[in-house]
Amino acid sequence: MGGCRPNHLSAASLGAVYHYNEDIILNMRFNPLRTLGVAACCLAYSGAAHAAGPGDQDRLRQMVDATIRPLMKENDIPGLALAISIKGERYVFNYGVASKEASQKVTNDTIFEIGSVSKTFTAVLASYAQVSGKLSFSDKATKYMPELAGSSFDKISLLELGTYTAGGLPLQFPKEVTDQDKMVAYYRNWHPSYAPGSYRQYSNPSIGLFGYLAARAMGEPFDTLMQDKILAALGLKHTYVHVPTTEMRNYAYGYSKQGKPMRVGPGALDAQAYGIKTTASDLLSVLETNMDSSRLRDGTLQRAIAETHVGYYSVGNMTQALGWETYAYPTTLARLLGGNSSDMALEPHKTEPLNSPQQQKKDILLNKTGSTGGFGAYAVFIPARQTAIVLLANKNYPNPERVKAAYKILTAIEKLEGTGTAP
Repeated sequence: MGGCRPNHLSAASLGAVYHYNEDIILNMRFNPLRTLGVAACCLAYSGAAHAAGPGDQDRLRQMVDATIRPLMKENDIPGLALAISIKGERYVFNYGVASKEASQKVTNDTIFEIGSVSKTFTAVLASYAQVSGKLSFSDKATKYMPELAGSSFDKISLLELGTYTAGGLPLQFPKEVTDQDKMVAYYRNWHPSYAPGSYRQYSNPSIGLFGYLAARAMGEPFDTLMQDKILAALGLKHTYVHVPTTEMRNYAYGYSKQGKPMRVGPGALDAQAYGIKTTASDLLSVLETNMDSSRLRDGTLQRAIAETHVGYYSVGNMTQALGWETYAYPTTLARLLGGNSSDMALEPHKTEPLNSPQQQKKDILLNKTGSTGGFGAYAVFIPARQTAIVLLANKNYPNPERVKAAYKILTAIEKLEGTGTAP
């Protein structure tokens, strides 16, 4: 049985957090899920602990364990952190190991690579630049990168880059694009397959350039802006573009399909497309802020976060926002699986531009998957339910398995609350 200790959260956290380490459950001083009656074995902030019967503890344990343990076994996942927020009450569940070689357990301090969930952070930075008046999403790319003048990017807007609708930029850069000069040459020689705005093709070079140009418009390096303007302002203490030496002991190893330890390497526009590393608790805090940004002191950041929820293009049942992919809520598992499928990630899909971009609604579900070679992440939240789920694993396992696990937990939570709103 693992030890009990509080999570390391920012001072702006909504409340106390309790830790679950495979066999231990921790609860919060807020308790909207009265039916659970979960016991508090460790209190991170002020508030009195209260006792609950073993039966109440078992209900929560069974709900999560019945989903996570089979998921890890079937996908050979060494370590996983699950974080849930329900109306301000937070739960963190840690399983397995962050390093098989060192037999180092996953804890509340374990840092995971979140892959393309990083795109939601990039979207906030770009939105911050627009709200600050540094750029407009309608601006053409070459306004901020004149070295591309005379190329296809004279006709491609920042918004089209941020929504993967530039005209068919690929999922990844070619392997030979290894430095700035080669990146510029690649963009100069690239020609769209479709008219801008007509097709969505999920792409790191697309949203990567979106973030790169936003930083240029703000006059500072992307990494610096992300760390100082976004991560610090969100109160995140264990979230990084570059993990510092002092935190390397907490940085998990990812594992390849062959079981070899690995971490993400450098690449063109990597920070913008897939470069964030964080803990489950920190990422959960980000989702909580997305659901309610009123605690932020920076009004510009509040507006920037809201702007990332605006939908611009419909692609089947999914609406493409900035970083986030959204669905009308309630939704079905089939719709979520379709929107997070390999086909959606690898193939072009015709878009239906929204004549009037959909402003932020509460009756939507927002989600994003993310992967690197050795890690797999999933983040989902429902503003109307004030519910968020984070799944971080040190194995790149299939997106549908992540979605099914989160949906199963979401459905179980709603049943425990007595709402049963998930179809």
